Amino acid sequence: MSYPSPDALEAAGLEIAVDGAVLTVTLNRPDVRNAQTPAMWRGLAAIGAAVEPDVRVVVLRGWGASFSAGLDRAMLSPGGIEGEASFPQMATAPEADFDATVASYQEGFTWLRNPQFVSIAVVQGHAVGAGFQLALACDLRVLADDAQLCMKEPALGLVPDLTGTKPLVDAVGYARALEICATARWVPAEEAYALGLGQALIAHDQLDVHVAGLVAALTAAPHGAVSGTKALLQSAGDLDLAEQAAAERVAQRARFVDLLGAP
Repeated sequence: MSYPSPDALEAAGLEIAVDGAVLTVTLNRPDVRNAQTPAMWRGLAAIGAAVEPDVRVVVLRGWGASFSAGLDRAMLSPGGIEGEASFPQMATAPEADFDATVASYQEGFTWLRNPQFVSIAVVQGHAVGAGFQLALACDLRVLADDAQLCMKEPALGLVPDLTGTKPLVDAVGYARALEICATARWVPAEEAYALGLGQALIAHDQLDVHVAGLVAALTAAPHGAVSGTKALLQSAGDLDLAEQAAAERVAQRARFVDLLGAP
């Protein structure tokens, strides 16, 4: 499967660039602070389905002053976005149809957890609602010093439903996650970094330099070792010690076979 065409990506508000083992995905709707639409989510899912085997790092960015201002609010109006089901229309759809629609939206986020690569969200300016959840879908988050995070959905009468609740709890714990979501408050960059929502806090004008260094570090070790380690770390929270130890043995044998040519 190949990546979507440049025209299809543009229509979805996206751009991609491939440089060896690095795939950069850019949200490209700066006039609306990279507000997200179902077309964008489908585009992200299509990119994820087409990631080439030699890609080791996916960098996710937003054009302009903000990473993403979240959901395009036109979805909340009765008219919605042309060609898309509006939220009022979704509310009257059968339960199975609603579930299938939201599940398809979530596919634009879940692919970023693929053990094949390490995903990095480069967050500047606002990351609101769906934008916050998209950043949370990535393995690592580099925060510019002007970043402002907000889980806005509860203030709109909704819940976060784009796979953001689990990584938020994993990062900051249940109580802090509840407080951040239920109050829908802004979390500034310094606090977000202190809470573990970002792995680096960088001056805005140094973002590119820092990300380039991080990408170089992530691609220095053998691909199989990094992807195998990511898979092990992903399973660690769900397995007991004996199960995780067994998973480590299986993963290590795969590395021995790959490196040493064992039968």
